[in-house]
This record gives sequence, C-alpha cells and structure tokens, in this order.
Amino acid sequence: MNQALRHYLTITGNYWLFTLTDGAIRMLVVLHFYQLGYSPFAIAMLFLFYEFFGIVTNLVGGWLGARIGLNRTMQVGTALQIVALLMLTVPDAWLTVAYVMLAQALSGIAKDLNKMSAKAGVKLVAREGNAQLFRWVAWITGSKNALKGAGFFLGAVLLAAIGFQGAMGLLAGLLLMGFLMTLTLPGGFGAIKAKTGFRQMFARKPLINWLAAARLFLFGARDVWFVVALPVFLVSIGWDFHWVGAYLALWVIGYGVVQSAAPWLLGARRPKDGPRLGGQGDGSRDGPGARTAVIWSFALVLPLSALLLAIASGQTAGWIITLGLAFFGVVFALNSATHSYLVLRYSADEKASQNVGFYYAANAGGRLLGTVLSGASYQWLGIAGSLGFALAFVVIAGLLSLRLVALESSLGGEGD
Repeated sequence: MNQALRHYLTITGNYWLFTLTDGAIRMLVVLHFYQLGYSPFAIAMLFLFYEFFGIVTNLVGGWLGARIGLNRTMQVGTALQIVALLMLTVPDAWLTVAYVMLAQALSGIAKDLNKMSAKAGVKLVAREGNAQLFRWVAWITGSKNALKGAGFFLGAVLLAAIGFQGAMGLLAGLLLMGFLMTLTLPGGFGAIKAKTGFRQMFARKPLINWLAAARLFLFGARDVWFVVALPVFLVSIGWDFHWVGAYLALWVIGYGVVQSAAPWLLGARRPKDGPRLGGQGDGSRDGPGARTAVIWSFALVLPLSALLLAIASGQTAGWIITLGLAFFGVVFALNSATHSYLVLRYSADEKASQNVGFYYAANAGGRLLGTVLSGASYQWLGIAGSLGFALAFVVIAGLLSLRLVALESSLGGEGD
C-alpha cells in the first residue's frame, strides 16, 4: 500500500467514526428533548451554538491547519468531541438548555475541525489528477454521509435500549478508537512553511467566494426541513422513534451512496488527451464544473414544488412527504458532491486548508440559518412553511452558481 493511500484510509477511518457519533448525537438530542416536552423551536435552539461555532471554527481552523498541520487539528477535533459526549452523560436534572448548548458548542467546534482536516487532507494525498481527486472526495463525503445516516438510526436505537446518558458514554468509547488512528499521521501534515497572517483566513478568490455563497443557501435549503421540522412532523402524525430514526437514517445513507457514485453518474473519468479542467465546456472530462452546479441546483425546485402542491391540495400523509424528500435527497447529493469537489479543484495545495475552512464556514452558516428556521417555520407555519423556505433557498443557490460559469470561462477553469 503506497503512503498516499495509507494516509487517505487513516483520514477516512477517523472521519467515519466521528461522523457515526455526530449523527447519533443529533438524533439523541432531538428525540430525547422532544420526549421531555421541549417545543420544536426550543429544540432548534439547542443546536444554535453547534452551528454558530462551526462558522467560527472553519474560519480559524483553516488558518490553524496551515500553521500546525492537519493531523493536529484532526486530533484536537476528535478529542473535543469525546469531551462533549462525556458532558452529556450527566443526569437529566443537569441537562439545562444552557448546559446542553455548551456541550453542543464543543461538538460543533469538534465536527468542523475534523471535517476541514479530512477534506483538505484529501487534496494533499490525491496526486493522480483531478479525476482521482473527484473520486476520492466523493467517496469520503458519500461514505461519511451514509455513516451519518447509520448514526441517526443508532442514536434512536440506543435511546430506546440504554437511555440518553448510556448512549453518550458508549459513543465516547467508540470515538476514542478514531483518536488513536490519527496518531499515525505524520507530524506537520498539511502545514506550510510560510506562516500566514490571521487575516488570510478569509478567501479572496472570486470562485471560492461565489461557491461559498451558493453553498450557504444550498445547505440552508436542506436543514430548514431536515433538522427539526421533519422528525417532529413524523412523530406528530404517529410515527414512533424507531421509524423516525430509520427513515432519516435511510435518507442520509441513500444520500451518501449517491454522493459516492457521483463521479460515475456525472461522467467523470481519467482524462486521456486534451486539456484538463476548464479547457473545454464544463470540464466533464475529469470532473464537473460550474454548469453542473447550476443544473442540479435548479433541479431541486422540482421535488420541493411538487411537495408544496401536494400539501396545498390537502395531501399531507407521511408517505407523500417522505417520498418527495427522498427524491430531493438524490438530487441534493449530486449537488453536494459537485460542490465538495469544486472547492478543492479551485484551490492550490498550499491554500487548501484555508479555502476549505472558509468554504465550510459558509456551509456552517447555511446549517445555522436552516436549523433556526427549521424550528421557527415548523412551529408557526407547519411543514409547508419549512418546505417553502427550502424552495426559496435553492433558487437563490442556483442564481449564485450562475456567476461561477462566467468566472470559470474567464479564468480558463482553473483555481488559484
């Protein structure tokens, strides 16, 4: 096994274990606190610091990774998640809103340090061209999301089987294995010799900035119905926790499978002759380009519009909502895979951690916006209100992506 592949598998393995626990935490918190009588909006507020500190962490983490190495930022992120899990093993009487928000803040910092380290690390170890980069980033992202779905189901099962506190303790022990894996990465992995100033954590390349803006609204469109609105809606119409956890798990697993298959579905392959990226058309010879992002962003309008029409005509059965959102998930997965690849394609190696950090700060901003609106829109407007916000956000994401097409053409398709 060559060194690049070994490092890639180490990064992926840690990311898998981390994601499994992260998905389980999300489901455990939503279902446990709904069980305790919290309103949908109050549950959304429990995740406020989780998402807010994700924005801060991505901005600072990209700069930090460039200075001390991605191996160190991954280790810090994994250790913080273990602390956050152990904080939630206390009795229910201690689980005040402020205390849970603090634990979620640590978890948000941990998650985005880990994600930034993993995604930027893939850029550094993929050395056989953009086709390999697209395949590797699609695989790590898709498999991660499949495991996040498994984490949703695991969280629901553990809540029923051993309770909230027992589940958190078990997950902390599982993640300890992921921490030990990161110790095998070389010291200074991803660090750059020229020390960067703190102000350089903000991306200044137009391609990165416009892509980040589109990402913000794209992920806001997902989380505005996914985080609070859908699980609470399903429980309110009679689904038990196992079925809610199973559906959300299957949705994210399917989403991850489509992401992993995106290079094949979008026609990426090893280039033989001719220019690499950006030389012709959409760059589809070895990876998708801006036009792909535009097409699949606007394609999300179809399932959301169909669902809103169904609700307007009185069709609010659980199977209609879940089937429509399953179709949304397929299209969204191709969007997400394209975006995750483009931010690395547009970044030079020495700027990968900074650009990825900035980009995923926008991703966290979209999740924050979507999370808050998920609880608020559902509480005051119902599931139709949550889906209405999602529709508006995907249209904005598509319009922002249009700017990328012009920028790719003017720059010849290349990034930094």
